[in-house]
Amino acid sequence: MHHVVAIVQPPQSTFELACAAEVFGLDRPGLPARYTFGVCTERPGQVPTLAGYPILVTDGLEALDRADTVLVPGWLPVGEAPAPPVVEALRRAHARGARVASICSGAFVLAHAGLLDGRRATTHWASVDKFAARFPLVQVDRDVLYVDHGDVATSAGAGAGIDLCLHLVAVDQGAGYTAHIAQSMVMPPHREGGQLQYARPAPPSLIDGSLAPMLDWAAARLAEPLTVEDLAARFGVSPRTLARRFDEQLGISPGQWVLAQRVAAARELLESSDLPLDTIARRVGLSSATNLRRHFHHALGTTPGAYRRTFRTVSPGR
Repeated sequence: MHHVVAIVQPPQSTFELACAAEVFGLDRPGLPARYTFGVCTERPGQVPTLAGYPILVTDGLEALDRADTVLVPGWLPVGEAPAPPVVEALRRAHARGARVASICSGAFVLAHAGLLDGRRATTHWASVDKFAARFPLVQVDRDVLYVDHGDVATSAGAGAGIDLCLHLVAVDQGAGYTAHIAQSMVMPPHREGGQLQYARPAPPSLIDGSLAPMLDWAAARLAEPLTVEDLAARFGVSPRTLARRFDEQLGISPGQWVLAQRVAAARELLESSDLPLDTIARRVGLSSATNLRRHFHHALGTTPGAYRRTFRTVSPGR
């Protein structure tokens, strides 16, 4: 039996904890039990949750000394460092050979413990900038659903915790065993793409009056050719000046910005229409379905067809 222990702290997210409990903590008919699941906390007793009700946790940090896998199912607020006893317990578990994994913001705890230094890791897309700034020794992967190094693993946002847990089961028990669990959960054993397909880019906050009209003008004309020279000439500046303003205010080049707007417009059409890919490609200025697929996959890690199946907001024919 493989013993999995989740470490929680107030206020605990019930969803991230439930992801782990659902995969590792249930007995399923027809499937031999190969995991035991427990929960511990620094101060045993009533642990408040984000859902408004407390959970009773009777085991303290010593439970981690008996775990084969230690899970950190989220950690809030992310700016709050874990207490030294928590850090020491995680380091001790890892040093003796336990696998240590995090779901969503739990990556902050693993990073505080130094378990991610010099390694790739991920966390929720809304927290990756804060994570990267706080832990410069960690190689942050912003797009993937999870990263697994064998001894240490991290997942993206909350739902990606299920992806990571199923992956860990597949590593331990094989694809057949994992498929049985996934089927009982009505989940795919493996999802396509990364987490950026679920993220909405935040509007830039540093755009001033010199650039905003240009962005509005270009965004309304994505189907037309939009070269750096075209944009610069339209607004009476040199291409070099235009590139400098984009870099200062958006951190990217004009060409990168135009491409990102075209991919974003394609996402909206895939979500809201049944238009063929060639038509969508022409409407957003990507010329062909082949070009759309290439740029879409590069930006979001998935195909337009898979994205539409996941995010289509209106059923075909309605």
